[in-house]
Amino acid sequence: MTETTISEEFHAVGEDIADTKAPSGPIEKRWDERKFGAKLVNPANRRKLSVIVVGTGLAGASAAATLGEAGYQVRSFCYQDSPRRAHSIAAQGGINAAKNYRNDGDSIYRLFYDTVKGGDFRARESNVYRLAQVSVNIIDQCVAQGVPFAREYGGLLDNRSFGGVQVSRTFYARGQTGQQLLIGAYQALERQIAAGTVEMNTRHEMLELIMVDDRARGIVVRDMVTGEIETHTADAVVLATGGYGNVFFLSTNAMGCNTTATWRAHRKGAYFANPCYTQIHPTCIPVSGDYQSKLTLMSESLRNDGRIWVPKKGGDERAAVDIPEDERDYYLERIYPAFGNLVPRDIASRAAKYQCDDGKGVGPGGLGVYLDFAEAIQRLGLDAVKAKYGNLFDMYAQITGENPYETPMRIYPAVHYTMGGLWVDYDLSSNLTGLFVAGEANFSEHGANRLGASALMQGLADGYFVLPYTLANYLADGPYEPVDDDHAAVVEARQAVEDRIQKLLAIDGDRTVDSFHKELGQIMWDYCGMERSEEGLVKAIGMIRELKQEFWTNVKVTGANEEFNQTLERAGRVADFIELGELMCIDALNRRESCGGHFRVESQTEDGEALRQDAEFAYVSAWEYGDQQPTLHKEPLEYEYVEMKSRSYK
Repeated sequence: MTETTISEEFHAVGEDIADTKAPSGPIEKRWDERKFGAKLVNPANRRKLSVIVVGTGLAGASAAATLGEAGYQVRSFCYQDSPRRAHSIAAQGGINAAKNYRNDGDSIYRLFYDTVKGGDFRARESNVYRLAQVSVNIIDQCVAQGVPFAREYGGLLDNRSFGGVQVSRTFYARGQTGQQLLIGAYQALERQIAAGTVEMNTRHEMLELIMVDDRARGIVVRDMVTGEIETHTADAVVLATGGYGNVFFLSTNAMGCNTTATWRAHRKGAYFANPCYTQIHPTCIPVSGDYQSKLTLMSESLRNDGRIWVPKKGGDERAAVDIPEDERDYYLERIYPAFGNLVPRDIASRAAKYQCDDGKGVGPGGLGVYLDFAEAIQRLGLDAVKAKYGNLFDMYAQITGENPYETPMRIYPAVHYTMGGLWVDYDLSSNLTGLFVAGEANFSEHGANRLGASALMQGLADGYFVLPYTLANYLADGPYEPVDDDHAAVVEARQAVEDRIQKLLAIDGDRTVDSFHKELGQIMWDYCGMERSEEGLVKAIGMIRELKQEFWTNVKVTGANEEFNQTLERAGRVADFIELGELMCIDALNRRESCGGHFRVESQTEDGEALRQDAEFAYVSAWEYGDQQPTLHKEPLEYEYVEMKSRSYK
């Protein structure tokens, strides 16, 4: 099948787009210029302006708290029973910041450079540099909130290393960093709830975006306890609803994580950028059986002191402790001597896959490699290792029944983070006026591969330090004309949600929702996972289209809408995942290069490394929804401060 035929069959091509909000001039001054140039809102006028924030993870909670503190009327929504149950709480290893506490050569520019390089030169320079700048303020903010970061003997905050860098810039709280940071943001949010500036709506799921006169003016939600369909309007809407890793069914995400909020916005016209950029995390507990509904992450921080290896001889079934040193292959240290076990996640994941494909994998099914702490325990002492990683070791022992202090952990790559998301400009505004997107729900910072410990950094940067300026610039033109519940656009959006729910309930087929989700996940993992090929992606698109047709004719959704109905909740989410999965495969098929987490077998170097095609694909893929086929809009990427070159960690 030729390139032209593929393009004509699966997508149309629209006009190029550009980020018109990013200032020009020296990169280190751009954010300051944008802040100074942004319009301000008089404190007395802020209480006349309203904002809806969907999601209460680090990005959503910090945004709602900061906007509430500033005096805006904020309504916060989450589908969990408490903001504290947002999936940010599951992050383990740490948060990056360019404070150079270790005096080992770190700087704002080096964090910027590492992030652009780690993303395989597929992220915007302006956004990434701002993230590096703001990072230094995040740590001070969190310390002031009481986040218990680890400290050195002298009392200074401690740092450790993460993949893709050669400095120690990751601040951490044992293996519970996400939990501690989210508690800090949660406390700030609860303070504003008590003050009356934020109205909290838990157990409410966004099912539609309300557009009025080409502006985002509200959302339609379902009360997940009573089934009541509600409409809420405001002057602006912020989506901070996380990523879409659960399109693969098995991932490190919580089972409730979904794409519905962003996908509903996409169907209303918001561009979806780089959907094929998904991250496979190299350090997860291997799959143990068909009964599993999710996978468990073991923090990348373990790669600081743990050594990854496999037996040199394939099919070696001896226990790890019985395999002598000279019969072990510490393959990351051998192949990438400069970075060793701390290569970026995409490289470490593919390397583990290659070892297992070569018959050297360990554990059931040969889908695992060893992560060994014997040398670290001998060097640092058992107590020191427990102090740094104890809760992670305990978690591993509880899940596997093995003692990682005595025998190496077994790990294997798994779907983790998604770099793609709704397209936003420098102000974090989508192409839909009035719709802003923060955290993992947008695409803007990580390119084709996220460096470890950068997700928490981006979420808090967006919520605490970026949106308060850029959203104020938009709201300064308000307040806008009030939108009543009986407005034609509100009624139409509500009716669309009710019709969709009734359609799902009326199918009354033979297959469970989860069976469709599992089948979709297997298709995505097989053909759009760690490796992608033209043949496999074309096959996957056909399979997903068939699956979609069967879903809408044969899915079994029990119960009624007017009650607590988790089957109905999952059905709506899986329906959106199916459509997203098709777009992911179309995006991966269009991008005929390898970069970061997107590895096309047709585009690799002689030694199996990713081979970019900068002349053809140095752009952001921004997809516009279409009933028949999506339309691709390209945002060309230009680099002034970082030279585009082949990534090397050797």
